Amino acid sequence: MTAVLGGCGLTGDSDGVTLKLVAADYGDSKDNSSQKYWDQLVESYEAKNPDVQVDVTVYSWNDVDRKVRELVEAGKAPDMAQIGAYSDYADKDLLYRADDVLSIPVQADFVSQLAGAGQVNGVQYGLPFAASTRVLFYNKTLFDKAGVQPPKSWDDLAEAAEALKEKGVKYPYALPLGSEEAQAETMQWMLSGGGGYTDDVGTYSVDSPQNVTTFTWLRDELVAKGLTGPVAPGKLDRADAFAAFANGDVGMLNGHPSLMKMASDKGVKYGMVTTPGIDGESKNTLGVSDWMTAFKKNGHQKEVGDFLDFVYSEENVLGFSREYDLLPVTTSASRTMSTAAEDKNLKPFLDELLLSELYPVGKTSWASVSADVKKHIGEAVVPGRSPEEVLGEIQATAMRAGSAE
Repeated sequence: MTAVLGGCGLTGDSDGVTLKLVAADYGDSKDNSSQKYWDQLVESYEAKNPDVQVDVTVYSWNDVDRKVRELVEAGKAPDMAQIGAYSDYADKDLLYRADDVLSIPVQADFVSQLAGAGQVNGVQYGLPFAASTRVLFYNKTLFDKAGVQPPKSWDDLAEAAEALKEKGVKYPYALPLGSEEAQAETMQWMLSGGGGYTDDVGTYSVDSPQNVTTFTWLRDELVAKGLTGPVAPGKLDRADAFAAFANGDVGMLNGHPSLMKMASDKGVKYGMVTTPGIDGESKNTLGVSDWMTAFKKNGHQKEVGDFLDFVYSEENVLGFSREYDLLPVTTSASRTMSTAAEDKNLKPFLDELLLSELYPVGKTSWASVSADVKKHIGEAVVPGRSPEEVLGEIQATAMRAGSAE
């Protein structure tokens, strides 16, 4: 690592260098657009580094991955891209490794789970940029009316959902398995049943006995009993489920930090607990990270590394995380946030981060597997359908995609 970092100066004189960064927008209005965040950060950086200019273009999450792909395919890769995936570019040898660009203290500061998820074949190419975990949100007002307590196990959840249904709650438990983000709800439930997308050695195991048990339970104990609301889970998107919660129509659902503001803005009194598991609180939760990537195309290794060291300073990581209700990706910022009074609302999510498991994003096949999950997983909970059959079909897709890696 020292030898590699020693070579960072090989790019030569940095006079007049302009770095291009394409980034995703985490804001929900012009007032809190990520463009404002980056403009302020770049202004601060350039004041201390007058020989380097940083040109940042921000796109919505609907467009950013496609825009970067188009630039790369046109031979115009940016120096950096802050996007949703990295493994395809790493597989094509288009990216700097983390230890090509980051100083040793900065690289060592990443939360271990996130750093590990940024690796392909044991080498880190994806630099975690923003993280979140999932907890179970519940509507305190609806729970009080139904006379139930926050659930700790699947059985508790089903009993609470029954009581909520009896009180006329529209969505006792909202189960969003629609195309928007089904891969997240799916993994959260798999983990709560002791399964996951992959086994202990990283091989796809979508149709494992644990996962079949999980989706059989969901089909029989929630969906078939009318406890998931008027919209079929396979047709319910996460954004619609969140909106319904903020409108007071949902008893409980899995959510990430952005739901706190949505619910508070609408006056919903909510609580948060660890996701219920098959026989008690789930031992693992879903962790999600977005990624910073550094492309080799333009050869600005030294300048990119220096800028990214600045981006990942504790002050800047905390500033971004607080602005957008996300979790810090570094240990130093996480430690500060865990004790800061202003961050107490994020602490339940932060506590889950060290227990989290992330999507198998280091696999180039994950994109096609995730797309297949979004398309078909809702069928696994349709009464009369076989979860084992549906999961088996997704597993077959995963194995075919994985064999091409």
